[in-house]
Amino acid sequence: MAVTQRRGRRIMMTPGELDEFLAGQRTCRVATVSADGRPHVSALWFAWDGSSLWLYSITRSRRWTELRADPRIAVVIDDGEEYGELRGVELSGTAVIVGETPRIGEPCPELDVPESLFARKNFGLDEMPHDGRHAWLRLTPDAIASWDFRKLSGR
Repeated sequence: MAVTQRRGRRIMMTPGELDEFLAGQRTCRVATVSADGRPHVSALWFAWDGSSLWLYSITRSRRWTELRADPRIAVVIDDGEEYGELRGVELSGTAVIVGETPRIGEPCPELDVPESLFARKNFGLDEMPHDGRHAWLRLTPDAIASWDFRKLSGR
């Protein structure tokens, strides 16, 4: 994975800060590419396992259709209200479908960790509920850019 920041290294998150931030956030914005080349952005919950971002998407969504045709993806997770509080991460790469589509709960060892993380973080459950409408996308980023403006004030 490439660090894409040439400028702004002073406000870049360390690997530990990045993991802590992504583990604590719930909502991301997912950018996909439409058939005519226009970007499409939508909000989605996610889980971070330390190396990949896991997205649980409705399989009949525009996002899903676009990723099946063109798996390039960019995701932004950010936080903060005031300028000096802003922090966030942009991850980009290729989305990969993992497990059955749609997910009904068939055994898939590769999904054990992300489903456990997602269920605890978003539902307060030990096991992932499956509704037969969603499926998993994995983004192992090719590039990550991060920022934490709190570092500008020495926090």
